[in-house]
Parts: sequence; structure tokens; C-alpha cells
Amino acid sequence: MQSVPIRMDRKWLGPFQERVESDTGWSTWEWFQLAVEAAEAQAVPDFDTLQCLNTLTGFTPLPHQTATVRRVINEMNGRAILADEVGLGKTIEAGMILKEYLLRGLVKKALILVPSSLVLQWTRELNQKFQLPAMAHKQSWMWEQCDILVASIDTAKREPHREKVLSQTYDLLIVDEAHKLKNRRTKNWQLVNRIRKKYCLLLTATPLQNQLTELFNLVTLLKPGHFGQEAHFQNEYMAGKRMPKNEERLREEVRRVMIRNRRSDGHVPLTKRHVTTIPIALSPEERALYDGVTQFVRDRSRQEAGDLKSALSLIVLQREVCSSRDAAFLTLFKMFQRSEQDEGEISPEVTHLVNLLRAVKRQSKVERAIQLFKEIDEKVILFTEYRATQDMILRSLAAEGIPAVPYRGGFARNKKDWMMELFQKRAQVMVATEAGGEGINLQFCRHIINYDMPWNPMRVEQRIGRVHRLGQTRDVHIYNFATENTIEEHIIWLLQEKINMFEMVIGELETILEQLQMKDNLEQRLMQIVLESEDDREIRARLADIGENIRETREKILAETEHRERWIHGG
Repeated sequence: MQSVPIRMDRKWLGPFQERVESDTGWSTWEWFQLAVEAAEAQAVPDFDTLQCLNTLTGFTPLPHQTATVRRVINEMNGRAILADEVGLGKTIEAGMILKEYLLRGLVKKALILVPSSLVLQWTRELNQKFQLPAMAHKQSWMWEQCDILVASIDTAKREPHREKVLSQTYDLLIVDEAHKLKNRRTKNWQLVNRIRKKYCLLLTATPLQNQLTELFNLVTLLKPGHFGQEAHFQNEYMAGKRMPKNEERLREEVRRVMIRNRRSDGHVPLTKRHVTTIPIALSPEERALYDGVTQFVRDRSRQEAGDLKSALSLIVLQREVCSSRDAAFLTLFKMFQRSEQDEGEISPEVTHLVNLLRAVKRQSKVERAIQLFKEIDEKVILFTEYRATQDMILRSLAAEGIPAVPYRGGFARNKKDWMMELFQKRAQVMVATEAGGEGINLQFCRHIINYDMPWNPMRVEQRIGRVHRLGQTRDVHIYNFATENTIEEHIIWLLQEKINMFEMVIGELETILEQLQMKDNLEQRLMQIVLESEDDREIRARLADIGENIRETREKILAETEHRERWIHGG
């Protein structure tokens, strides 16, 4: 094989040596013009100019976000509570502030502390929207080696991580969900208070939830001494735990450390939600299976009245039947095996259920879903509670030639990213388990199917929040599948008719459930109602009582919120 001849062009060498020896001829008019253009492009007209605006790709910040960034940097010296209402883009504002300080050379090392479920979302947004080399904390060495680190606050407060965090000095500390720092006696508050930081951003949509001292505690983290000692704050600004005094002075002090943008100010015209409940009529075989399981659950729950855990697991079986034959099969199979081990033979009840399950040859829910996909003919994200149902739906879609991808919690991070990429560019449908309700943004999609309805309304809101959020330019359509005359229909009736959750502002429901102390146990309470009720009429009556409690609490919170907003903003 012959070698390729390489020739070097050396015509430039002679003129270059002549300029070096005579030290002349370096400039021409054309070169000078290029130099002027380059200088103009890099020039910063004044200190108020935001350099980060020229580096953002993929999105354009809204006017209220840009105004917030300018105010934090120019008036608040980088220490502020970002208290925008949920959905107005506090994360965008914090990312812009971080980027601006990095470009100005004022920040080199930054720590972002967030709830564990948001670590990957924060990391992804900083990487993709701001081109920042943020890393998600995974290994102990990262505390010292990473310049921009996103970590769970629960991890950071535990040893040996706590010691490493406190040994560092950070140029910028960002804390998301900062209302969890409202109590000075908690480890979260004590950790953030001890972290050495030059600039600090606290992000929360609810800076004041119950008592005025919560606001004092947040501001103390941000600017110690801003309100003086706690006793002075109570004497000067508190007429009661929730009632302020000297409101004009307090309002002015709060404005110096907190920025709150509201939807009512007209900052973000969110698109509408259109909610449709789609009744699913069960086939005779599916109805026989559901009725058989319902009777089995009631009989067994009476036998196991003292064992609440076992009784509640029976309700799960009833919910699985509403989802798919495949989801119920696994639970029935385990019961089949347990019955054989405990009793030496298969119980007649379990055998009867297995036979009923085998008789189900077609599944009404998935047939309706396929019909709906063809009617919509756009991208759709479908949520199911069960892995077995997910696999069954994917097989059914493949048989129909409808391109679909799965999304679930067991996937590695890079596989999750790959699935989202495929959904955006190739597939029509994403079939997601509950992992799809957290940490991903899918504004390019505007159709959601709740194939199975969670019994915790917070999880329903998380699902909807994947598509109905800042950046969504089209109305969002939500389809709730409700199998007729089942417990699933009761739950959808509670959520849609009694709670009106689909009409609530994002985040409103969380506040209501926290005040009712239902946030962590509502699902279990609903399961107990189903378990203890004699018939469907009693179930509806008891669910209606819960709905009424939520409605009354909502009205009370709205009244209190309106009062707080008046003294914070005036008027």
C-alpha cells in the first residue's frame, strides 16, 4: 500500500518572520474591525446585565424569573427566600442565579440540597438547561471533589456525610423544599445553619404554614440577626402565633429577604386541564372474577379481623383485579402455594378463584386503551400501578403495531433517559409504573391515561405534574379509567366529585392533607373503609365524610392564605 504524500503550505512563514523582525504590519483595517466586534460581543455594559441570558439553550426564561434573578443579585447580595407559588419556576430562577455567579467568577463551589426523590431531576435540569457540570451525590469522595453537587438533605445530615459537608466552605448553598427547615430543633435546620456559605437560596412555596416563628427560623438561616433575637421578633411582630402586628414594618422586612411571585399576578398563564372519566364495563367473565374476589376478601377479612396487615393485603388483590388478570394472577398464585403449604391441600376458595381467572380470555380495560390510543393519535403517557399489567399492556400494543416504551423504577438512570428519548422521538405511548410520576418532565406530551387510579391523591397530582407544568403550551387531557361497580369507581368518585382534586392548584392538596394529618396514611384509611364496610352504600357514605373534611379544611386554608398574602403584599 502506497503512503499518501503530505505537503505543508509554508507560504505564510516568510511574511511572518519579516513581521517578527521588524515588529510592524501586525494590523490591518479588517483585523481591527474583527477585534472591535469581538470586544463588543464580550462586553458587559453594566453590572446589572445578566450574562447568563446569552448562554441558556432550549428555553426562554419568563419576565418574572429574570426580574427575580436581577433582584437577588443586585439587591439581596445572593441571599434570598424564593417563595414563588408552585409551578412558577423556582428551580429555573435558582439555576440562573447559580449560572450568573459562575460566569462572574463569584462562585466556584456550590451545594444543592434537595429531597432524595428530586436529586436526579435537579441534576438533569442543571446539566441540560444550564450546561452546568452538576453531579448527583453517590460516593463519599464527591463531597470534596465535585464543584457543583446535588445531594439529598437526608443523606447530608447523617454521619459520616455530615462531617464532610461541614468541613467544606461553599460559595453558594441552595436548599429546595426549605419549608422543612421551619423547626430549629430538627437536624435539617441545624445542618443548614452550620454549613459555611457565602450566598444562600432557600426555595419554598409555603414559607409560612402555621406559625410566624417558622418565618423567623427561615430568615435566621438566611440572614442571622435580620429580625433580631426571637424574643424581640415576638414582641415586635407577633400578636399571636399566626397573627402579625406592626404589619407594614414586618412586610418591609420580609420583602428585603423574600421574593414571592403569584399566579394571580398574571406571570404564568397555565394551560387548562380537561378531565374525562371513562367507564369500563367488565365482561361477564371479568365480573365473575371480581365478584368472586370481593366475596373472598370479605370472608377472609372476617376470619383475620385481628390481623390488619393480612386483611389489607386482601384489598390489594381486589385492586389488582380492577387492573388486569395478570396482576391478580401473581397474588393468587402465592395464595395457592401458601394454602398448599399450610393446609396440605388447596383450599376450595382459592381453587375457585383460579378457575375464574382462567376463564378470563379478553380484558376490557386494555381493549379500551388501544381504542383510545387510535382515537387520540398523539403521544400518550399511561400510568399503571402494577408491573404485570405494564408487561401485558406492552404486549397488547406490540400486537396492534402501536410503538410503546416502558418506564419503571428498576431501570438504571441511563436507561430511563433512553426511554424518555425514545418516547419523545419515536414511540407514541409510554407505559409507566409509579416511577414515572416523579422526577421527569414530559411537556411535549399532553395526554395522560390513569389506567389504574392511585388511592393517594398526591400520587395522582405527581403524575399530572409530569405534563401540566411550566413550559406546557397546550391544554392537557386526563383520562381516568373506572371499572364500573367496583372499588376503583368509588375512589375516582371521591377524588373527582367530592375532593375536586383536578381543579386544585398544584401543591394545595398536600397542604390540606398535612393539616388533616392524612398525608402519609390516607391510602391505608381508605383501604380500612373498604374492608370494614358492609356494602357499597356504606363505602360511599364514609368516603363522602372524608371528602367533606377535606373541603372544610380547604376553605379554612384558603381564608388563612388570603390573610397572609394581604399582609405580605399589602392591600
